[in-house]
Amino acid sequence: MKTDQLIDMLSTNVEPVKSGQLGKTLAWGLVIGGAASFCVMFATVGLRTAATGVSHMGYLALKVLFMLSVIGMGTGLLIKLIRPGQDGRKLFRLMFLPFLAAGFAGIVALALEPSAAWDRMILGTQWAMCLFCIPLFAIVPFSVLIWALRKGAPTNLKRTGAIAGLVAGALGATAYAFHCPDNSLPFIAIWYGAMVVLCGWVGAWLGPRLLRW
Repeated sequence: MKTDQLIDMLSTNVEPVKSGQLGKTLAWGLVIGGAASFCVMFATVGLRTAATGVSHMGYLALKVLFMLSVIGMGTGLLIKLIRPGQDGRKLFRLMFLPFLAAGFAGIVALALEPSAAWDRMILGTQWAMCLFCIPLFAIVPFSVLIWALRKGAPTNLKRTGAIAGLVAGALGATAYAFHCPDNSLPFIAIWYGAMVVLCGWVGAWLGPRLLRW
């Protein structure tokens, strides 16, 4: 087959993607992934019903706010990265801001307490459960986000996979927050932050393998 014939064949019946279609697909991926995280949480550890006081609700709000900031910034970056030729380098740097803010708040909280209380503030009572549950709850959201991203044509596969992992990890952490019995700023900064970053690292490793086109 001649080159001209091949070009003509490849260019036949090529329809442009509808404006906003990729964004809608990504939005559905977030909704389905988030719902799946909560379903897995309900089916495994369940809601924390023992504590309903003002302090608990305040820390729950902080956990959710931390994770929603990661989800929001990550989603904005994925909307860019899902299209070819986009690297989102500037916005990618901003992804570290929620983690830095949480880390700073955790350090200040430790500085205001005697060192004898640091172990309890850092480790809480169920740090190992946090270590296990957040990545577990992130599996389905990550799979759904990868499916949504494959509808587009990302070219920076490692970065796209990393952001998908961060967003999925944040969705998993949001679900786990409704069970988590540990309420301290250092605990949130260290364990929530570390598990979401771990999900991002796994996503960066899997991205080039799962998003290749």
